[in-house]
Amino acid sequence: MSSLTTFFQYFTALLGAFLAALWLALIFWTYRDIRSRTQDRLVQILAALLAAVMGPFGVLIYLILRPRLTIDQEYQHTLEEEALLTEIEDESICPGCGGRTHADWQLCPTCHTHLRKDCDHCGRLIELSWQVCPYCGTPAEGVTAETLGPEI
Repeated sequence: MSSLTTFFQYFTALLGAFLAALWLALIFWTYRDIRSRTQDRLVQILAALLAAVMGPFGVLIYLILRPRLTIDQEYQHTLEEEALLTEIEDESICPGCGGRTHADWQLCPTCHTHLRKDCDHCGRLIELSWQVCPYCGTPAEGVTAETLGPEI
């Protein structure tokens, strides 16, 4: 009978040690997880206290209430959005029909509006409003030296 009592004492001690280690691990995990999701120190401390006071139920509540994305994921999401916006802004729009055009198109394929013209000297495409070719420096067709001013 005494050996059975000793076995149950050891078993109870091991079970208690395991549960205490589990409790501490949950607190530590909660604190590390919330640190990756917010920089607010008060929220970090409150999340760890929630896990410390309520144990596994506190961690369950934390999992329900925690921010969905980590700080790194939010940063990556922001970079992706900025890249998409930059890509959209880089595409030009036809003044005639409002359709998207490319930088190397001379005419809009939808409404045939002239978007750019060839430089008379180097043959590269330049915008219609440009008075001088930025590639070779030649004045555009119909532009005189008096129109350009003393710079050229």
